[in-house]
Amino acid sequence: MKFRSWVSSLSITQSIHSNNLHRGSKELGHVFILLFITIVLSIFLEDFTFLRGWEAMYKGLLRFMRFALLLCLPLYLVLPIHRVVGWIVRERGGILVRLEAKQQLGVRPLRHWLLRPFQGIGIVLFFATKLLTVLQIATGQRVTASLLFPAGKFQLGRFLAVTGVTILVSLLLSTVWALDDMRVRYYNQKDQELKMIGKYVGTVVPIVLGFYGIMALFSEFQMKDALFYLFQMVLILYPPFTVFAVFHSHFMQKRVSLFSSALSLEKVRILHEKEIK
Repeated sequence: MKFRSWVSSLSITQSIHSNNLHRGSKELGHVFILLFITIVLSIFLEDFTFLRGWEAMYKGLLRFMRFALLLCLPLYLVLPIHRVVGWIVRERGGILVRLEAKQQLGVRPLRHWLLRPFQGIGIVLFFATKLLTVLQIATGQRVTASLLFPAGKFQLGRFLAVTGVTILVSLLLSTVWALDDMRVRYYNQKDQELKMIGKYVGTVVPIVLGFYGIMALFSEFQMKDALFYLFQMVLILYPPFTVFAVFHSHFMQKRVSLFSSALSLEKVRILHEKEIK
């Protein structure tokens, strides 16, 4: 009996791992294909993604893993942030409510493979151009985008700056994405209106900042160089940001009740979408 129980549990475990592997390959397979192609091209094309030669095989993977970890690990700080958000709203006399419609917690290709990764890239691009400007002022020399993803020796100051920007972007996006996925709305008791608080911030702000960053990039470099730098940054940042978007979705699915409790959400039924401002 014990042997049969052990075999049964082993079979269930293997089935779970198989399902997880299948789901992972389905949701992120294209990301690792793109990463593989980028690394191969970096081996034969000098400075294709700010890496040279065969060092791209390990440095490219390490860079991807570093960015992915820096984006995903701050998710564990979002719950305390939501507790603070809920407390601030209650102190101001407001109410956070959750629409009774189906929550959007699953992985959706258009949202998690395209929209959200490029939201993150847009914000990083804004901070990157600001960082390049600071470096140019500090050194008194013309700098290039390669300073953000150098292939040379380790520099502590640059590493801390890039790490700080990545964590900040992760916290900002994961906070507003969580509000959007749970369909959280702010109820104004004075005018009795429901207002979106996550959707516009998570969509409009990255677009505006990304547009500003692109314009700043073109103002700093010639059009040919700016386009190439932009292409390089998208190739480098798209894989970790897509992993971050998908990981965020699964993270929220497992903890949605905790987040609802932290925000002290109330359920409401909306008869007409026009009621949401």
